[in-house]
Amino acid sequence: AETAAAEQRAAGRLSWWRGEGGEGARRNLWLVGVLVALIVIGIVTRPDLYGDSSWVWSNILVILKLASVVGVVSVGMTFVIIGGGIDLSVGAIVALSGVWATTVATQSYGAGGMIFCALTVGLGVGLVNGLLISYGRLVPFIATLAMLVAARGLAAELSDKQTQVSNNTTINDIASTNLLGIPLLVYILAAVVIAGWVLLNRTTFGRRTVAVGGNPEAARLAGINVKRHTLMLYALSGLCCGIAAIMLTAQATSAQAAMANLYELDAIAAVIIGGTLLSGGRGTIIGSLLGVIIFSTITNLFAINGLTTEAQNMVKGGIIVAAVLVQQVQFRSLTQFLGRNRLTTN
Repeated sequence: AETAAAEQRAAGRLSWWRGEGGEGARRNLWLVGVLVALIVIGIVTRPDLYGDSSWVWSNILVILKLASVVGVVSVGMTFVIIGGGIDLSVGAIVALSGVWATTVATQSYGAGGMIFCALTVGLGVGLVNGLLISYGRLVPFIATLAMLVAARGLAAELSDKQTQVSNNTTINDIASTNLLGIPLLVYILAAVVIAGWVLLNRTTFGRRTVAVGGNPEAARLAGINVKRHTLMLYALSGLCCGIAAIMLTAQATSAQAAMANLYELDAIAAVIIGGTLLSGGRGTIIGSLLGVIIFSTITNLFAINGLTTEAQNMVKGGIIVAAVLVQQVQFRSLTQFLGRNRLTTN
């Protein structure tokens, strides 16, 4: 009897792994495999560097620090895309939040005032996006594209097209402070990722996000206020941009209207690589984090080998196309399976 029970548990775990429940774990395992492959490429191309253990550890911290800002933005982007939307204005929101937080008037209130300003501006712009999309019924692509232009223009107006220096040592020290040998920026990224994971997987907010992205009409009939939830998703994305603005300002000890350029593309690419469907209804925070780390590792790998940024961008573009093609094949296969299963049931 004990043997039969053990076999039944093993069969259950195997069926879970092969089924829809283990899909996220399989995808994340594949992403870890990609990271391992990139590390192997680094060892083969630069054995002189990877032979030094102290350099390897410091390089890992560099990669994580490089991924920290985009990683925070990607957490908010993950929620938006799972909810069936898209946000092209995240880079502009980061720039506007950073510029507004580093004005002379805001800096006079100290570090607390700067952080409050960045978070409030990010949250406010995210709410405007959500209002335009959920209640104004604008297409997310158009609404956030318009916000991208408007936020960049407002940031340039506030800064008079000049670089604004951050004179607050508390803010600037965020980028240079280490706790137990690990940069504070990495801890901030970890905190945002953990909070995002709990929100998506352990709360009704996360379940409603998946429901709204999977089928908005079914979610509405189930009693979910789709418009209000969509508004909250874009507000969450804006809040993440506000956090990222403080982190990026600390790294550069300044802010300008051109900062966080193309961050929206980096965030969307990382989320897609992480397995989130562009059509919504499926995605994981851990997958998005692995996607960000993969792109940061590629950037680091090209840098240590002295390769051009143009070649790096071509490789990233190829990875994005491959990820979307894989998603389409998987979605088509799942649709065909469900169709066959429905016919068999009938």
